Amino acid sequence: MRCLRSLLAYLIFSVGLGASIATPVIADETPATEIPAPFDNPSKIRIALVRYLSTGDFFDAYRRGVERQAEALGIRLRVMDSVQDAALQADMINQAVALGVDGIIIEHGVRSLLQPAVQRALDKGIKVVAFDVDIDHPEVPLITQSDFTLARLALEHAITENGTSFNAGYVYVPDIDPLDRRDEVWQEYKELYPGIIEKAQFGQLESPIAVSNAKLAMSALQENPDITVMFAPYDEFAKGVDLALDELDMNGQVKIYGADISNANITSMRKRDSAWAATAATNPASVGEVSVRALAMLIANENPGSRIVVPPTLITREMLIEQDILSMSDLEEQVPSFAHSDVAAPDWMPLPARQQP
Repeated sequence: MRCLRSLLAYLIFSVGLGASIATPVIADETPATEIPAPFDNPSKIRIALVRYLSTGDFFDAYRRGVERQAEALGIRLRVMDSVQDAALQADMINQAVALGVDGIIIEHGVRSLLQPAVQRALDKGIKVVAFDVDIDHPEVPLITQSDFTLARLALEHAITENGTSFNAGYVYVPDIDPLDRRDEVWQEYKELYPGIIEKAQFGQLESPIAVSNAKLAMSALQENPDITVMFAPYDEFAKGVDLALDELDMNGQVKIYGADISNANITSMRKRDSAWAATAATNPASVGEVSVRALAMLIANENPGSRIVVPPTLITREMLIEQDILSMSDLEEQVPSFAHSDVAAPDWMPLPARQQP
């Protein structure tokens, strides 16, 4: 089975390796300082994005941000999707190492399975950054959305709208770093406010994630019809709960507080009688851009920092309706702090043309 995974990872990585070099797009501004090696000859630089989670609008937008920043730099990018297969993801890192990339972005994953493969990459002089999975290695910066802040924003709004006493359902899958960090805040709030009663906990990452969690949410709601709040801190979880509430005709009885944002999420939050009251989110395309910039800094022997945080924004249903926000493009125009991040952006580095993610 491991040989099969390795072969699959090799084929995914190597097919199209000879694709044409990306041509930089028109950037917002011309770099003000001399471009450091090796980015003075970027066509020779190859990086890999090795993904654990790839289902959903958030991850589609994240990938587009990675592709956009790689294109602006003029470097070659290979995207490798393990589709929630942790062992395959580790094998893909090994294949990227064998093929001699200059840098690797790891997107989510299971730390214990990733660490040996990451160490092999570092031993070969390959630079590594990780998005939302803490490799726990001093040479591997962590790019994160500040999951603690994200969860607090959503839960504070839930308390504002529902008070400090309510029956809650909670969607959670352990051993996924960002979900674990969000869970710490959930546990903290339940301790701080004893009137918050967790009536049901459920969650899984089986694709399609929204559909599989809709089935679990329906069972939880049927067994606990007194639930009035659902904390679903990942948008595919929130979509699942939203589907369940539609099916059960319970939109008027329950409010959803989630995380992440996309065009589809905005549509869901704006629909008539939507239960999805609020979400806390960063712009996933911006986080993708930051991931590439942090890796590029390492390749240029610059230090982006050990923990690179992209701050989130609270987005409410009322905000979307009152400001007539229909899409991510509208959201970026109305909320500039959400649109782009200046994190990990040295003067020499070309930025992507600002466009709809």
